[in-house]
Amino acid sequence: MAERIEQRLEDRIPELEQLERVGLFTRKEIRAVLRKASALEYKIQRRALRKQDFINYIQYEVNLLELIKKRRARIGYSFKKDEIEHSILHRVHSLFNRATGKWKDDVQLWLSHVAFCKQWNAKHQLSKVFSTMLAIHSNKPALWIMAAKWEMETRLSSESARHLFLRALRFHPECPKLYQEYFRMELMHAEKQRKEKKEFEQAKMDLGEFNYSEEILNGEMARIVYRDASQKIKGVEFQLAVLSIAKLFDFTQDLQKEILESLQARYADDPLTWDFMARQELQLGSLQPTQHTTKQKKASEMAQTEERCCAVFDEAVKAVPTEDMWKCYITFCLERYNRKTNSEELKQKRLERTLSVFSKAHESSLLSEALYKQWLQLLLDSNLSEKAVEVAEAAARHFSQSVETWQLRLHVLIQLKRSDVTQCFEEAIKHVKSKGTLPLWTLWVEWSEGTNSKEDTEALYQRSLHATMPAESVTMKEMYLDWTYRNGGYKKVKRLFTSLCENRPFSLDFFRKMIQIEKEQESCKMLHLREYYERALREFGSTNTDLWLDYIKEELSHPQGKPENCGSIHWRAMKMLQGDLVEDFVSKYTLLQTGHL
Repeated sequence: MAERIEQRLEDRIPELEQLERVGLFTRKEIRAVLRKASALEYKIQRRALRKQDFINYIQYEVNLLELIKKRRARIGYSFKKDEIEHSILHRVHSLFNRATGKWKDDVQLWLSHVAFCKQWNAKHQLSKVFSTMLAIHSNKPALWIMAAKWEMETRLSSESARHLFLRALRFHPECPKLYQEYFRMELMHAEKQRKEKKEFEQAKMDLGEFNYSEEILNGEMARIVYRDASQKIKGVEFQLAVLSIAKLFDFTQDLQKEILESLQARYADDPLTWDFMARQELQLGSLQPTQHTTKQKKASEMAQTEERCCAVFDEAVKAVPTEDMWKCYITFCLERYNRKTNSEELKQKRLERTLSVFSKAHESSLLSEALYKQWLQLLLDSNLSEKAVEVAEAAARHFSQSVETWQLRLHVLIQLKRSDVTQCFEEAIKHVKSKGTLPLWTLWVEWSEGTNSKEDTEALYQRSLHATMPAESVTMKEMYLDWTYRNGGYKKVKRLFTSLCENRPFSLDFFRKMIQIEKEQESCKMLHLREYYERALREFGSTNTDLWLDYIKEELSHPQGKPENCGSIHWRAMKMLQGDLVEDFVSKYTLLQTGHL
């Protein structure tokens, strides 16, 4: 191994001598490079190879190349590149080849090699990298697309790109993204040929030796790709994606027409088809000339355009009366309403239209829970509070099992300071299963704290402890403890804590809250703190290292603490903690003893 490493270091000497001779590096720097290279070489020649060693070596060589590049620019020297950079580049490619040969499944390693080749314009090497990578990772469409794009855009080889796409489709015959990019590539090829032909014609050159097929110039190859894809790939999304690509090219009117006709014929019952058709009206409106028109006229034209879109949507919800169709309609209306405009009249029309569509969807019982929320928010923002109360009630009636919907209704009533909030809370608790009622109880007690008497709030807290599931009652215990301390003082909260400790389960924060309350007292007693820590450790002593450490700190720092107890606490912790937590505790305890924690 040593002989091989010495040989590789000797191979570096010519390039290092050149670096010193031309003044890019000093002799001291050359020695430092050799020392670092020697250390890196030893790491990648071991029996047990590590990927990180190869990455570190490659990164060092890349940094060296960047440094040489900067120094060349600084002193204005651009010769001897073959003797210096070429040698380093060859070594980096060799390292990448060894690494990717050893760790074939690491896609990121392959992509790093690809990025390096692109950065240093190593086209021949990159072609080899793509070829090897695709042979191993043929199951990843994104890599095929990357390789084909490079062939098309960098090497300007449409034939190679087409060949790669056809190979990729043999592995992934139903991949929408592959077909989309293949379709785009064929259109780019056609556009490129059209530009070439136009330039030749403008230069009045003879086109005899160049064969420009009219079919290819008109995008016939892309049409073939589309027809083949549409037979294998079902769904509106693919059709719309292909149509959006075709619209980027100005010679595809016939192709766009064919895609549109296919879309309408095959997916007439799909909401996305109608959504697209309706939004087409906006694009047609934007194509009309708008010179010498006033702002008022523009607003009027926009209102008419939006009315035409809505006419299509109205037809759509009759033809396809589904929740998704109404969602598309409402989403469009909200998008238009949220667009900025200086015309108050247009803004008002958009609001009225949006609220009308919401109402129609509600009457059809095809409004989703999420859209009810948006409707309510719009009504509240528009100061239509009475209507908001009606809608919130209807939503809760329609989704009576949903906690979120009841929360929404309650928030509306609380915000408007209605008198029937308590009645609504009772109704919500009755309809929703006890398992998910925690958000309703927390909202209820928070509202009661600011509205009702202390007696009513306390009764509500007591009721919530019995009404919620055991796991959820933990949160209510924490809130109850905090509220009692704020409103009843230390003695009352201590009695409550003792009472609550009779019924499991507990949370760690429940005990920490009581410990914090004790510490806030003027006469903070260590006896009480020990009681709280001991109770907490009975519940969480086997899973929490910080609790033991805090107990030890308390004994060490409290005026009434007994440092001699720390040994027994440490011994108990070692017995109770499970698995890796013992090691974690020992580490932290050592830091505590040395004053670093």
